[in-house]
Amino acid sequence: MKKQSNRISTEIIEERFIVLRGQEILIDRDVAELYGVETKRVNEAVRNNLEKFPEGYYFTLQPAEKQYVVENFDRMKPLKNSTLEPKAFTEKGLYMLATILKSPIATQTTLMIIETFAKVHELAKNLQSIQNEIDTTKQKSLISRAGELLGDLLSNDSGVSESESSIELNFMAVKIKHTIKRKK
Repeated sequence: MKKQSNRISTEIIEERFIVLRGQEILIDRDVAELYGVETKRVNEAVRNNLEKFPEGYYFTLQPAEKQYVVENFDRMKPLKNSTLEPKAFTEKGLYMLATILKSPIATQTTLMIIETFAKVHELAKNLQSIQNEIDTTKQKSLISRAGELLGDLLSNDSGVSESESSIELNFMAVKIKHTIKRKK
């Protein structure tokens, strides 16, 4: 399947995730960039649809959190002199924004965000199941699926001819080896 020109890669999305308050979030300016709209449009969407953004969908950064992102993420340097505190969108908030912001880029980006979150959740669930599974046939199947998910998450969708993954279980430790073979 040919990659669409307005589709954002999962790698670009993953680079923008920040962990704050114990959860992965995207700052409003990153959401705007990924969706191809101005930051004020993202914030307008929230302001005009407050009933669609209950607690847990987004939060406004506290001054110390804003300082943390400015100091630790180069792309956030312009926020240093901003008088507004940025909004941080959780997974649920990003899904809700997808129902409000209407643009081809927003739709494609939202699909990639959803796919990325789903793969991360499935991988975590798989890794937990591997540890608890006694049946070696089922365990091998789970290992194979975990390898596929890991390959999907780690590849950047460009020039990969095949992906090879293996998971080796040694008593209480899980070792993951992932190899990507690129086209020449």
